Amino acid sequence: MFRMDDPFRYYLRVRYGECDAQKIVFNAQYGVYVDLAGLEFLRALGYGEVLMNGPLDYQVVKQTTQWKSSARFDDVLQIAVEATALGTTSFTLACQIHVAGRPEPIATTESVYVLVDAKTLEKTPLPADFRAALQSGAPGRHVNHADSTLRHGAPEAQLNSSRDHSEYPRQDSNLRPTV
Repeated sequence: MFRMDDPFRYYLRVRYGECDAQKIVFNAQYGVYVDLAGLEFLRALGYGEVLMNGPLDYQVVKQTTQWKSSARFDDVLQIAVEATALGTTSFTLACQIHVAGRPEPIATTESVYVLVDAKTLEKTPLPADFRAALQSGAPGRHVNHADSTLRHGAPEAQLNSSRDHSEYPRQDSNLRPTV
């Protein structure tokens, strides 16, 4: 799915309030995770300020998620982000969500955004520099809001090794419908 060997990655830790009674992440929460990862990706490209407080803004017009497994309370999630399509006024960000240190994604998403004028909310063409930044991506850039040990070089596999989830067997079937 990703064309880069080392795409932008965003890390977060699943909080208790994001889970159901079985300590499994509630399906709607994945949209929030992807939104956070997308914003951090745009910041890594150097466009956080202009899209937050400047003349441009963006709106999601379509988001699809395909679940393959579940995340649980206290898991550290790694979300890889890459721009996969650029239109005249739109751009598409694809995300792969992994439990950090595990090779298989637990979910994939595709979000289509439209760039708009921040005051009028009218569609506006992607500026050439923004288009070029999206095409280049942010290879090798990582933002970690999960655990300070990752910033200090701890292997990703160690992030989740301190918790024993054996009393809650992982279910690797398609647990959730495609939205």
